[in-house]
Amino acid sequence: MAQHSKGPRVVIVGLGVVGAAVADELVLRGWTDVSVVEQGPLFETGGSSSHAPGFVFQTSPNRAMTQLAQRTLDKLDGLDVNGEWVSKRVGGIELASTETRLHELRRRLGLAQAWGVPAELISPEQIAALWPGLNTSGLLGGLHTPTDAVVKGVRAVEFQARRAQAGGARLLPWTRVSAVHTTGSRVTGVEITPVEPTGTGPAATQTLPADIVLLCTGLWGPGMARDQLGIALPMLPVEHGFGFSQPTSTGVDAATEVVKPMLRHQDHAMYLREWGDRIAVGAYEHRPLPVAPEQIAGAEDFARTGIHPAVHPFTAEDFAPTWAEAQRLLPQLAREGQGLAGLDTARSFNGIFSFTPDGGPLLGPVPGTAGLWMAQSVWVTQSAGVGQVMADWMTTGDPGIDTHSLDLSRFDPAVVSSRWAREQGEESYDEVYDIIHPKSTTLRMRGLRSSAFHARQQELGAVFESAAGWERPLWFESNRSLGEAHLGDQPLPDRDAWSARHWSPIVAREARHLREHVGLVDMSSLPRLQLHSPAPHADDDAAAHSAAAPSAHGATGFLLDLHARGLLSRRPSKAVGGIVYALLLDERGGVLSDITLARTGPQSYHLGINGPVDTAWLHARIAEHHSATEEGVQLSDATTGACGLGLWGPQARTVLQNLVEEDLADEHFRFYRARALRVAGVPVLALRLSYVGELGWELYAPAEFGGFLWDALNQAGQPQQIRPIGRRAFESLRVEKGFRLFGTDMTREHTPVEAGVDFAVAGAPASGTAVPRRRLQCLVLQDPARVVLGHEPVFAPGGTDPLGYVTSADQGYTVGESIAYAWLEGAGHSIGDPVEIEYFGERLAAVLAAEPRFDPRGSRMRG
Repeated sequence: MAQHSKGPRVVIVGLGVVGAAVADELVLRGWTDVSVVEQGPLFETGGSSSHAPGFVFQTSPNRAMTQLAQRTLDKLDGLDVNGEWVSKRVGGIELASTETRLHELRRRLGLAQAWGVPAELISPEQIAALWPGLNTSGLLGGLHTPTDAVVKGVRAVEFQARRAQAGGARLLPWTRVSAVHTTGSRVTGVEITPVEPTGTGPAATQTLPADIVLLCTGLWGPGMARDQLGIALPMLPVEHGFGFSQPTSTGVDAATEVVKPMLRHQDHAMYLREWGDRIAVGAYEHRPLPVAPEQIAGAEDFARTGIHPAVHPFTAEDFAPTWAEAQRLLPQLAREGQGLAGLDTARSFNGIFSFTPDGGPLLGPVPGTAGLWMAQSVWVTQSAGVGQVMADWMTTGDPGIDTHSLDLSRFDPAVVSSRWAREQGEESYDEVYDIIHPKSTTLRMRGLRSSAFHARQQELGAVFESAAGWERPLWFESNRSLGEAHLGDQPLPDRDAWSARHWSPIVAREARHLREHVGLVDMSSLPRLQLHSPAPHADDDAAAHSAAAPSAHGATGFLLDLHARGLLSRRPSKAVGGIVYALLLDERGGVLSDITLARTGPQSYHLGINGPVDTAWLHARIAEHHSATEEGVQLSDATTGACGLGLWGPQARTVLQNLVEEDLADEHFRFYRARALRVAGVPVLALRLSYVGELGWELYAPAEFGGFLWDALNQAGQPQQIRPIGRRAFESLRVEKGFRLFGTDMTREHTPVEAGVDFAVAGAPASGTAVPRRRLQCLVLQDPARVVLGHEPVFAPGGTDPLGYVTSADQGYTVGESIAYAWLEGAGHSIGDPVEIEYFGERLAAVLAAEPRFDPRGSRMRG
């Protein structure tokens, strides 16, 4: 990649709130060879940024999304464009007109506290004082967030773009990118053409050389990705009704525009704010109105008509219920007449915004093409924060925050399609203001992927969730017959209504049964990869044992090279058949993932990973390795076309021994070893691992053998009372054993020492062993009948400033405790220290406890 004093040659496609923010941040970091190509005019480009209402409510269940919003407001505070304000912290109020919503606002208060957003629950009288004229007769309360703000999107674009331009960036308006050029697997530039009939773009089609290309094309993204890159982008542009009242007595002039807090009225899926002498109202209550790429106007149309491509005609019939509620809530909007009287329908419109399956943006490098990046589906709320993160990521390799829930690669390519993006995007739109339980699952395209055991699980009354398209059993109604459910040695108490959702007392029965007997857990959805080299090298084993191990060839050499660079926390096993638990690390020692490496041959490895982000990261590292070594290391999917079962419990060896000829005694098949077996004649890769803390194996086979394998194991295990076990019991057993869950308990923001997984670091030159600034701590609630679900703030007894927040939590049915893991800031915490977890406004007493809570020596899984 070409480098000089100005940094690499960067082309940013799109000058909306994201493109402008990234350009600004790159220039601030010293990368000034930046060209921003925009198909429309400068600043008011006609995309979503140009009509966005600018509501920035910072609090989200997703910590990273909150951080991005906080960064956005911190950057834009106090800025102006030609004397006009860019951001104004008028605050926000989320209204509750039902007990259910008020209950949800207590949870959102906890989220705000956990993430550091000032917030308080207020009464209807306090709401009326903040919003004179608001009809509070139907309200029960509200959540006031005084540092939330209105951001003017076009002004934010202009300020950041002009500053970038002053620092050396080039802005190219009315210029279309017609192709992205690559050589091999690296981006080399873009083809640009003038947008007619403006006459202000390039004189003719030409190539703009680039070392890095960043696509910030907003609602045009899916069409560009399809037509120029040949990929389906998991995002959906959707129309959204936005109305303006006729002029009314707000007492606010056009320049001031807004004084009172923004309002969210989620029980009616709407939001409101002052807009000079009008009230602006947004509606999410109407049906999803998806927009195909062909339905979005081009830049030529914009040049000819002046109508923003992101603005579609107002559908009054969709907006009518929202307007009726707005008039009830704000009587000043009422006018004589019916229907939409008092609404300025000529000024109102349907604006287009982009939605992803989980509501998050699509950020990061594009897999398979070095130097090609995306920042898509970003709203004004997170825009400037995304600019900072992308600039850090591109210039240093470190985005500075946890990006696993933001990464472009997080969705499994096996399920991403235009139909999937449409259906998931519609559901995401539908749920914008819904109360979403953290354990809820999608209702769209169910049954897209199912394991070889699915029909048998249905017969046993499995209750399923969907994960990456897979149907995964949560529990089995057939296990209701296992007797009374217990929490330790006491009958299982009832849960509160919230924590009892997506849960059943059967879970406690299943967890205890696996600990006491043996269970089968469907592991088919676990992402797995095959890493191998096409040709073996005779010196591999010797090299793996030598001090010069990084010089080894092939797949083994690749892994040793990762370890030598500090990107893999452990070397692979020296012996075929060995398994290693290791961490993927960034250059600063942050945890990118945790994986298992089973060495199945001199140059072949079976990898258990956390998802497609890991796959993309490994492919990128292989590409780097190939450029240096010219070796043919290959990485392939091992999940599709296969099935997997976890056979765990004290009787697991007895069950499996009945179906194989090999001796499975511990001295012959040790813990963390892998072996190819024939189980009842089925070819199986058996990994002696345990994520639940019990003796057992993960068994993987070709999918066509799945039904036979399931039947054989169940038949052979009848004397040992074998039972199918669902995901909820699996999660509880994991928490009892203290095993970390990547993305929940640890992320790239954390080092191995902080996360309590430094045992997995051996000889890697990483900074992950530095003195911790915080630690993941085990907490045990005083009342085992109470259970929290994650993201709750943790306080010192009687404290007002949170010490940290909960990550994983569950009842430990076999140890008789309610357990939570939490990140606590500072190093001055000791076992036995009391803390309080805030759960829907109630403080639950807990103590810091030694971990793991089950079998600290690990003797059961090693037996």
